[in-house]
Amino acid sequence: MNYDYLIVGSGLFGSVFAREMTDKGAKCLVIDKRNFVGGNCRTTDVNGIHVHEYGPHIFHTSSKRIWDYVNKYANFNRFVYRPKVIYKNKLYSFPINLMTLYQIWDVKTPEEAQKKINSVKKNIENPKNLEEWIVSQVGEELYHIFVYGYTKKQWNCHPNQLPVSIIKRLPIRLNYDDNYFEDNYQGIPEEGYSKIFENLLKNVTVLTNVDYFQDKDYWNKKAKKVVYTGAIDEFFDYEYGNLKWRSLKFEHEHLNISDYQGNAVINYTEESVPYTRITEHKHFTFGRQNNTVITKEYPQEWDKSKEKFYPLNDEINNELYKKYKQKINNEKFIFGGRLADYKYYDMHQVIGSAIAASEKESL
Repeated sequence: MNYDYLIVGSGLFGSVFAREMTDKGAKCLVIDKRNFVGGNCRTTDVNGIHVHEYGPHIFHTSSKRIWDYVNKYANFNRFVYRPKVIYKNKLYSFPINLMTLYQIWDVKTPEEAQKKINSVKKNIENPKNLEEWIVSQVGEELYHIFVYGYTKKQWNCHPNQLPVSIIKRLPIRLNYDDNYFEDNYQGIPEEGYSKIFENLLKNVTVLTNVDYFQDKDYWNKKAKKVVYTGAIDEFFDYEYGNLKWRSLKFEHEHLNISDYQGNAVINYTEESVPYTRITEHKHFTFGRQNNTVITKEYPQEWDKSKEKFYPLNDEINNELYKKYKQKINNEKFIFGGRLADYKYYDMHQVIGSAIAASEKESL
């Protein structure tokens, strides 16, 4: 054995774990099947614009410990996430706030807004799905403008077939606060996310273009322990079947204009528009370049040729995940991250879990 830890995957969980254990004196080897590190957080520089290749990543957390941690590896700016929505050629403030309600209903005070919402929302005592929950909060009109079409595109099924947990991430406010997140700390790394991984993996042995599954036994013998951050069903050779995911296709366009849409992200919530949002990357770092890069994001069915983005955490898939998790009974293996845990994580949650996993290890 040449290493203390083999780490399969160089995303946030794998890179943070490698950094922590290396600092404790362990010898780590990180392998990744892609030709770069950082997973879906990867950014590339296009004429000074840091392009988020796999969709917008906004770092946010209320944990001072996690905020201080990431700031050791990058300088963060003051970016605040304020997406907008276009529906039937009309532009709306988003997430739903008092400005949104003024644009739709001409209400100007929290009291007027609450009165209007009370008059339109449905009385559903125990909402059983996404659709029931949102109409019980804001009624049918707002549901159709902001949720129905976007959700059908994102998940390729009717919102009444999806769990409530998916929609509860959406803020609904009766003031003029249009900051999507409510965390204490928020920002974007000034030099892009790839710089963070460059710093996290400094003095760590990293091999890219390596497919762990082409010779699992060989790689497992390389280290005393294996940290696995890939898909849990793939690790067990899909013994019980595939866990369901949604994938995404990104179309990047470089435009010779200084500003395309005036905002980092605009959601397109009509079902007839094939993409869910357009990202204009220069706005993440307040860029003043004479050119711009935009990305259209198209939801897709997942198959084994595509990247996994969103787990479909319904009852059937969660039960299937539990069956796979029960198979983890070898102390040689540590599982962690979004794919291994079959869970939608924010970045700060992955970092926190990787630090916690490293703290359990002793050399």
